[in-house]
Amino acid sequence: MKVSVWSILLSVVLAAPLMVPAQEPAGVGDMLRAMASEPANHTAFTFDRDMLQTVVGFLNNGEGPPMQLNSITVENYRYHEPAFYIPERMHALVATFDAAGWKHLVNQHAPPRDATMPQRTLTDLWMHFTGADIDNVMVLLRGGREMTVIEVSGQLRPLDLVHLSGHFGIPKVDPDAVMVPAPPGK
Repeated sequence: MKVSVWSILLSVVLAAPLMVPAQEPAGVGDMLRAMASEPANHTAFTFDRDMLQTVVGFLNNGEGPPMQLNSITVENYRYHEPAFYIPERMHALVATFDAAGWKHLVNQHAPPRDATMPQRTLTDLWMHFTGADIDNVMVLLRGGREMTVIEVSGQLRPLDLVHLSGHFGIPKVDPDAVMVPAPPGK
């Protein structure tokens, strides 16, 4: 029996697991724009795969396999007056991510009374996994007069998130923050 190179290649491609990164759940962008009672000035920028490949080597410092980043997007919402974050809209956002299979982490030290009118920055983190690797991350930082959303897409190890902090507009990891799984429905 004669086997062609094309049939071998086709069988390998069909047998390989598809590693398509999860996309942000539908409607999340609209939910973020309507999160606060105040109108916001909105700015955003994205580093695509080509841009990221030029700098990822510097972040890894030659240690371990390189990060496989597809994109990093940063969105900033600036409010003229202190923002009131509408609890029902935050609950809808959490429910949307939960329904799409994302894991939600929150800062354990954030007081519940700050959820609607934060006195300091509140951090929410959503991660989507493919096996043990993270394929998408979304960080939501809510403050009194600004909200920042950071989305990282690609195959990442948890340690890669620490390497990314402080770069591309991603805030430095707060050593005092203790991120824990959010309680159900929160």
